[in-house]
Amino acid sequence: MVLGYVADVVEVSRERFEELVDDALDLIPAELAAMVHNLVVLVEEEPPPGEPDDLLGLYDGSTLGLDAAGHLPDQVFVFRRPLMELCEDEAELVKEIRVTVIHEIGHHFGIDDARLHELGWA
Repeated sequence: MVLGYVADVVEVSRERFEELVDDALDLIPAELAAMVHNLVVLVEEEPPPGEPDDLLGLYDGSTLGLDAAGHLPDQVFVFRRPLMELCEDEAELVKEIRVTVIHEIGHHFGIDDARLHELGWA
């Protein structure tokens, strides 16, 4: 056992990270993407105060089907620092960003954490 050893983590520029988020969004099937309304996906460096430091993503809004007329868009936040710290290389980061994006968009459709876990998106 080596004391003080820190596993490798991946570091990518914010621009590259945002490209990876865009790539994850592009993988959502068109028929599902067409059902997403009034939703923005944002990259933030850190989770908000009061949330766990290792939170990877967050959905803020009302589930699809609830009346949101006249409301600001629902938001999916993807947290850059925790995701990079979780991953050892860019390939793993790509996978974790995809899972996080799909997980949070699942909440937009009213799917809870337990069901997303069952589906492999947690």
